[in-house]
Amino acid sequence: MLGILITQFVVLWAVIDPIGSVPVYLSQTQHLTAKQQRKVALKAVAIATGVLLFFLVAGQLLLEAMQIPLPAFQAAGGLVLLLFALTMIFGESKPEQEQKLSEEVSHSDLAELAVYPLAIPSIASPGAMMAIVMLTDNHRYSVVDQVITAGVMVIVLAVTLLLLLSANTIQKWIGNIGAAIISRVMGLILAAVAVNNLLQGIKDFYI
Repeated sequence: MLGILITQFVVLWAVIDPIGSVPVYLSQTQHLTAKQQRKVALKAVAIATGVLLFFLVAGQLLLEAMQIPLPAFQAAGGLVLLLFALTMIFGESKPEQEQKLSEEVSHSDLAELAVYPLAIPSIASPGAMMAIVMLTDNHRYSVVDQVITAGVMVIVLAVTLLLLLSANTIQKWIGNIGAAIISRVMGLILAAVAVNNLLQGIKDFYI
């Protein structure tokens, strides 16, 4: 049982990638105040938790009802991730100009930032959605097993929230230039992961 829990934790840690979400969070919220950043972090993790719980409960039923195979979902998710990764790599970095606009950020803007790109696809990535569906396959796992998986997922998301709430300290260490560099490096890594998901989905679809 312990081995299964460790395996699930490792899988969910890899697909949710709490550490990898930090530079994405910094790159998207560096123009906000500390209070606004905390609000975005809380909303993003809450939304991501809701999305992943939805896929845990109804993801498999929904995909089967729409006759969408998991490989097709994986390929589509990989494409979405790739597009986002490209914006991280080639997008303009203007921290000074963005900091001047921090006071003009409205409540709706904060909610939008929390949804995209933080909650989806950074935290609740297509890979995480697919992993949740596979780890709670109704044909292989009991309700108790699925509840345990949900608990492991919540633990990983809690760690993600703690890392995001500590992002201000991390930003002080690395500065805006460091945040921009990390954002582009992570964008490159995310692009590689996205292409792998896309190709793997296409491969599995035809096998």
